[in-house]
Formats: sequence, structure tokens, C-alpha cells
Amino acid sequence: MSAPRDTWKRPPFIANPVLRWAVILGAIAYFGWVGLTMPIDWNRVAEGLGRAGRIFGGAFPPSFERSGLLIDGFLESLKIAILATAGGVLLSIPIAFMSARNVAPKPIFYLGRAIIIVARSFHPVIVAILFVKAVGFGPFAGVLTLIVYSIGFVAKMLAERIEEIDFGQVEAMRAAGAPYFSTLSYAIFPQIMPRQIGLTIYQLDSNLRASAVVGIVGAGGIGATLANAFGRYDYDFALAITMVIVGVILVSEAVSGVIRKRIQ
Repeated sequence: MSAPRDTWKRPPFIANPVLRWAVILGAIAYFGWVGLTMPIDWNRVAEGLGRAGRIFGGAFPPSFERSGLLIDGFLESLKIAILATAGGVLLSIPIAFMSARNVAPKPIFYLGRAIIIVARSFHPVIVAILFVKAVGFGPFAGVLTLIVYSIGFVAKMLAERIEEIDFGQVEAMRAAGAPYFSTLSYAIFPQIMPRQIGLTIYQLDSNLRASAVVGIVGAGGIGATLANAFGRYDYDFALAITMVIVGVILVSEAVSGVIRKRIQ
């Protein structure tokens, strides 16, 4: 009779059982403490349920009577997203080369990484508030906000792709005496171009979503139209705007997904 086979078991994340249970109990205690010490006004929450009922009651059925205003807001969001994507991607390419450890000198590398860290450190709404205060209400503030947002993502991902390239092609070009920009054009750009196209398409899709958010604080686009509708208590029109935003994002997500599959 053959001996039973040993079954493989996945090792625990923390091998020491004492330390493992200490971490688990500590996490439970921490979340319990956070839940108990949060300043929640339960009376206001109960009153809010009634207000939420009135809002949803006034939102149905959605009103598309002011479709012209809705279309204008959406087109403005589309313009913001396209301009911000173009500007953000163009600025991201040199910043990505500055942030790639294998092609940039150390001082330039640290400068490029610092730019990316700053661009990624703040939520787009916070950046939008700063630009609204700086340049005023409107789509220009939205474009500047989403350019910063694009740099934080595209430059970081592209820099990582540059660091993963086959460096043998670069060394071959340098050994042949090729100048720096020729090396970039013929040894580096062909290797990163598919990733660059994919990042651009994804960022356009992301900027279209973000333009609806930053508009709420006055940076133009469909978000500003939505904020104005809530300010006038036009909940039926606000629901119509929300439905359009969700529909457009679903369509853009599907289209960008198909394009990304074709270029991979």
C-alpha cells in the first residue's frame, strides 16, 4: 500500500503565529477604535435619510428638456479632456526620460522623479481649486488641472517602461557613434511606442471622467452644469446629467478597451 501524498499548503503571510495573531488583533482593535471615535452625528444621519428621499423623489423621472445646456456641458468636458491629454502626454514624454534611471544622469533623474511625485501627490479636485483661484472659473482651469493629473500617471508609467527596454540596442547605437537624439529615435522610441499609445488612450478616457469631477468646483465642463443643477434644486435635470455622464463613460471605456487590445 502506497504512502499518502503530502498536499501542498500555501505558507501564511506571516510565518510566526504569535506575530500573525498580534497583527490580526491589532488591526481589529484599530478599526474598532476608529469606528467608535469617528465624530458621527447620528441624528443628522437620520434627518439626512429623509432629505435623500426628497432628493430621489424629485429626481424621477429625469428631465431632458434642457438638452442644449446638457450637450454644451458635455462638449466642453470633451474639449477639456482632449486638450489636457494632448498637453499632458507631450509634457510627460521628456519628464519620463528625465525619470528613467537607465538613460538620465542622477541629478536629472531626481528632478524628474520629484516632478512626478508632486504631480501625483494631490487629488485633481485640490489642484482644480488651486487653478480656479489662480486663473478663474472656467474650462482653462480644468485643462491645467488635468494636465498635472496626466503627468502624474503617464510620466510615471512611461518612465518604468523606459527602464525595462532592451538596452542592447542602445549600446549598439552608441558603439556605432550615433548621437543622443538618433539613439532616442531608433533605439528607445520604437520599444516604448506601443506603451505610449496605450497610455494616451487610457489617459484620455480617465481625463473624460475626471473632467466631470473637477467641474463641480468650477473648472468647467459637465461637472459645472451638474453643480448648478443641484444648486437650483433641479434634481430631475441633475439625474439626466448623471445618466449622460455614466453613459458616455461606459461608451468611452468600451472604445478605449477595444483600441488597447488592438495595439497590444
